[in-house]
Amino acid sequence: MKILILNGPNLNLLGKREPTIYGAKSFEVFLEEVKKEFNNLAIDYFQSNVEGEIINVIQDAEKNSFSGIVINAGGYAHTSVAIADAVASSNIPVVSVHISNIYQREPERHKELLAKYVDGGIYGFGINGYRLAIQHLTSQ
Repeated sequence: MKILILNGPNLNLLGKREPTIYGAKSFEVFLEEVKKEFNNLAIDYFQSNVEGEIINVIQDAEKNSFSGIVINAGGYAHTSVAIADAVASSNIPVVSVHISNIYQREPERHKELLAKYVDGGIYGFGINGYRLAIQHLTSQ
């Protein structure tokens, strides 16, 4: 099974940016832990601050033989109809992850445009939300 973890804008700053909200661990360190934990899976990772690049990766996921996508679209989750449309067009399962509980934050973060099109969402469990999303995708 091949899983894609797809991170949006500013998630390249994990471990540095607002550690009280997002934690002190870099995503690269976390990713190595996850790959060891789920060593029976092929886990690929892509991060971009560019909306169009994220859309291209979603659109190519099936062609690239991914069985599922874990997406943290960051701020684009609340603003990008285009990313939501790409997720809606996907023929593979997608789980949305937010490190913080978006419903305990600013009102503009309470609406997630992707929510209608994903299999489910994981919010507020910190970086471990990615693990939960992978567990879901592998239990299908």
